[in-house]
Order: sequence, then C-alpha cells, then structure tokens
Amino acid sequence: MRVTRQQAEENRQTVIDVASRLFRQHGFDGIGLKDLMAGAGLTQGAFYKQFESKDDLAAQASRRALESASGRWSAAARSNPEDPLSAVVDFYLSMGHCAEKSDGCPIVALGSDAARQGPDVKAAFQAGIEDHLEMLGGWVGNAEDAAADGRAMAVLSTMVGAVLLSRAVNDEHMSKRLLQAAAESVLAQLPAGEARSGPRQ
Repeated sequence: MRVTRQQAEENRQTVIDVASRLFRQHGFDGIGLKDLMAGAGLTQGAFYKQFESKDDLAAQASRRALESASGRWSAAARSNPEDPLSAVVDFYLSMGHCAEKSDGCPIVALGSDAARQGPDVKAAFQAGIEDHLEMLGGWVGNAEDAAADGRAMAVLSTMVGAVLLSRAVNDEHMSKRLLQAAAESVLAQLPAGEARSGPRQ
C-alpha cells in the first residue's frame, strides 16, 4: 500500500523524535539504523526514503533534542518569572533531571559524541548552545552588561559539567553534592540585586 505524503512526513517526524531520544540514551554510534527504525515502528528499508544518511538523521535529531531542551528551560523560567535562573537551576541540577537519560540534556548526553561528528551535527549543537546562552545572558545581566556573555558561558559550563559528573559516579550522595555545589556556585555568581526577570532585548 502506498504511503501518502502526509503519512510519510508524519513517519519522518516520528523517526526524528525517536532518534533524538535513542541517541541521547545510546550515543550516535551506540545504536544502528535497524534499531532506530524499529523504535519508530518502521522498517529499515524506509530510512533512505526519508533521510540522506545516518549523519543527516543525527543532525536533525540533535536539532530536535536541543530545541526540546531550550523549551524545557523556557517552561521552567515561566514558572518563576521573578527569578527564572533559580527555577532553571532547580530543574536542571536535580536528581530527577540527572536520571533522564533519554529525555535529558543533549549537551550532557551527546556533547563528547558531537565533537567527533560532522559539521551538520556541530552546527545543530552550536545553535542549541547559543539559544541556552541567550537565555542565561538575560538572567545574569542586561543589555549594557558587557560581562554577561562570559558569565552565561561560565554558568552553562558549570551546569552541564555538574550533570555529566553526577551521572558518572555510583555514589548517590556524591552525585547530589556535585549538583548542589554547582547550583550554589551558579547562583553565587550573580551580583547582589542583579535583575533576573527576563532575557535581554
């Protein structure tokens, strides 16, 4: 039976969604096309009708994962508009987020893998990282604050590193301490009275 264009596009989006989760769980090279397509409920033969290559899928899945991650940050920030950074820190540097291997932060899950991928995957990661930095920049400074960009980079690096390290150890107490120490460090970097109410215009 022929697949309609609409169904083909829906299948393609399903594959991208599934791949964005499975790549975070297994790494780009830790899962093959057969298992990726099976996860989407499709056969491997359908893959090349939808994507040029596994690298093409990796780039699109990375973009989807990073867009989802930015959306989660935005949702957390909206939950506490008076102090969006604290809301994002509470969500991101939590044991719950640390346990989300397939739906958690793609920068943590795939950052080292992305460094070994081609330019399209790196471009997706760069765009996602820039989105995160733009949000952070508004929470740690304002449009006239020349140091805000550097602080945003330090905050993102601290947060990503803390989740990465907390996932790498067996000791749950150490894992919690790593996340807590990072949260305290991030929030302590803000100058007293610094406005955190929204992104820079």
